[in-house]
Amino acid sequence: MSGLFSGRKKLKVDWRELEDEKESLSSFLRKSLNEQVASDDHNLLVDSEKLSVQELKGLVNKFIYHRHLNNDYWVALEGGTVRLHKFKEKKSEKRKKPATPPSTIKHGWL
Repeated sequence: MSGLFSGRKKLKVDWRELEDEKESLSSFLRKSLNEQVASDDHNLLVDSEKLSVQELKGLVNKFIYHRHLNNDYWVALEGGTVRLHKFKEKKSEKRKKPATPPSTIKHGWL
């Protein structure tokens, strides 16, 4: 019986950066793949025979775009794992000079 599951592989999505959307991502992958999807504290595990890790990355990226999270998160492939990263928040830019007011130059043709 060991030959029956020999072609299946466990693909991993590290989702620790995406706390608020874990259930939505899991549901999206289940519906998209019709494959068994399990999870633990930090990873989503997809048990698949045909899916490649690159295809899984593409699906996770699609989820990020469809949920309009692409300004907050980016998807990377790291050592066979699809990993979600949160963009670092930009620190408020302190300006040394006050903002330049709009030009008040008068033009000869006005």
